[in-house]
Amino acid sequence: MRPLLIALTVLLSGAAVAQQPDLSQSGLVGKLENPTIVTDSAQWPKQFHEAPALAELVKAGKLPPVEQRLPQEPMVIEPLRSVGKYGGTWRRGFLGPGDSENGNRVRSADKLLFWDVAGTHIVPNVAKGWETSADGRRTTLFLRKGMKWSDGAPFTADDFVFWYEDMYQNKDLIKSPAPELSANGKPGRITKVDETTVRFEFDDPHFLFASQLAGDTQVGGGQSRLQSEERELGLYAPAHYLKQFLPKYSSADALNQQAKAAGFDNWAQVFKIKSDWRLNPDVPTLSAWRMVQPINGQTWLLERNAYFWAVDTTGNQLPYLDKVQLTLAENPEVINLRAIAGEFDYMERLIDLAKLPVFLENATRGHYKVHLDPGFNGSDSELKFNFAYRLDPEIQKWFANLEFRRALALGIDRDQINEAFFLGLGVTGSPIPADIIPESPGKDWRRRWATLDVAKADAMLDAIGLKKKDAEGFRVRTDNGERLRLQIDVAQTLSPTWPQQAEMIIQQWRAIGIWADMRLFERSLFYTRVRNDQNQIVLWSNNGSESMYLYTVPVLPVDPQSSFGGAAYAQWYASNGAAGIKPTDPELLKGFELLRTAVSQPEERRAQIAQEIWKLLVDQVWSIGLVGQSPAYMGTRVVNERLENVPARTCISQHCRTPFSGHPEQWYYR
Repeated sequence: MRPLLIALTVLLSGAAVAQQPDLSQSGLVGKLENPTIVTDSAQWPKQFHEAPALAELVKAGKLPPVEQRLPQEPMVIEPLRSVGKYGGTWRRGFLGPGDSENGNRVRSADKLLFWDVAGTHIVPNVAKGWETSADGRRTTLFLRKGMKWSDGAPFTADDFVFWYEDMYQNKDLIKSPAPELSANGKPGRITKVDETTVRFEFDDPHFLFASQLAGDTQVGGGQSRLQSEERELGLYAPAHYLKQFLPKYSSADALNQQAKAAGFDNWAQVFKIKSDWRLNPDVPTLSAWRMVQPINGQTWLLERNAYFWAVDTTGNQLPYLDKVQLTLAENPEVINLRAIAGEFDYMERLIDLAKLPVFLENATRGHYKVHLDPGFNGSDSELKFNFAYRLDPEIQKWFANLEFRRALALGIDRDQINEAFFLGLGVTGSPIPADIIPESPGKDWRRRWATLDVAKADAMLDAIGLKKKDAEGFRVRTDNGERLRLQIDVAQTLSPTWPQQAEMIIQQWRAIGIWADMRLFERSLFYTRVRNDQNQIVLWSNNGSESMYLYTVPVLPVDPQSSFGGAAYAQWYASNGAAGIKPTDPELLKGFELLRTAVSQPEERRAQIAQEIWKLLVDQVWSIGLVGQSPAYMGTRVVNERLENVPARTCISQHCRTPFSGHPEQWYYR
């Protein structure tokens, strides 16, 4: 038996007696590390080099020289361990057209601002710098002089003005505003100062805005993340390319005729496709790799962006890797089998932590290494109630009943789930983040309504009017006497064991007389149901919520596109009451109000407000935490042993956008 596998066996043997094993004993958890961004221009290289394939295109007159393709102010990266060499394809797997995030994360170089190695401090990215005024009412972004889109067109402040005036304010494209672009419900404004300076102005203080630009928010996700899947957010867009698809620069009649001739209903549908990098290879990008084969085939293929704006310390234009190839798999199990066989070069998405012993046993044969990156979020798996569900008044009534939600939470054996699906490596309890996180309300809140107590749950359900049961012992509806049936929706993505976890919860709930079903949906259909409030309960992760203001969706429904807690409520919040449905629960309204006021508060007060919101979530059981703080959610990495400059440990929080948190633009094959 291999040494690492022996260490893991010893480690797991003590899992039953410890709340969480010390993963450092496994030898699989390294130190957080990343390449260094060199901000001192005096240390920047004076000469530049490029990939051989690009040099050939320059020689053939098909590309300008590298000096003309790079900005005058490139991002200079000191590689993690060594200067790399060009060539090679990064092989990954994906699950089809619904697995957009797989590619969005690979292309996260297009985020305006990014994060340091720990995901705690903002660093430059697309923007070379930023500045927030002392009163918090103005945040200014400084762009890189001479920066270009992937087709060679200039990237300037005009691309922000275009997005703000022609996309964001066009109700045919964006029906609900981004709440992050407001302060205390008052919309902000975007202005062009000069070609490389963009200013965001607010009537009230908005101290959070720079962090939200770097977070996984409706303003900070980057072009790839926020202009795919029919979203038109992200603060900037390639004006020179997209103008041709807008009525303002043509005519609605002409564009609608073209749309109908192509099989679409109207120009807006065409625009959403033309702006979507997953589907349209012609839309320019700022990412390290541009798409050349779309997501709706067997192979989703990306190739090097010849105009990428980063270099290493010796002047080599990045990325080193030629291509990223994602190969279609029928399901997560196939992804894991291919990873075990060594068919992927870097794969963290969809990797099953429960298969860790198998991965270790086959690592030498598959020529890969295994890394574990534990998270700080409270729930790698949690159940989320949809409070805006209105398709069944009886279900809606019980979801609104606090004692009902608490009883369901007490009817779950989290230790069994931890042992079965997390190898005992997680922390069971409520959804709150790890104790070391400043926003955490403290360890006393981890056990509240988060321990198994069948007798108490049973008595609570009896007391609220669900005492009657059918012949098989399941509680019946109060409107027609039929069995009360709940449904847990699971998406075929991210965690391969979510369907099995849902089935285990369903079995556990039988002890308290609750019947539930699990339904597995392809990711696109899953989100369609979420956006239309057709889901009752979903099983998902709250990864990223340890930084609540950078990824708020798992805590409060704020994004109409992805809020499991109620899309209609999210629309109400995002529109400041102009659309959607206003919640009737005073505690939920209190949570929204706390969140809205936080943006104008200093950092210490914001942390206190986050703690207050977490306490509300736990006590009101807006979601049911299961197991967290483990490597299960994209923290189990399988890496080709020949791939260099890969961090020993990387930030897996949502705003870090793993795998891009490890800066794959500086990876290379030895």
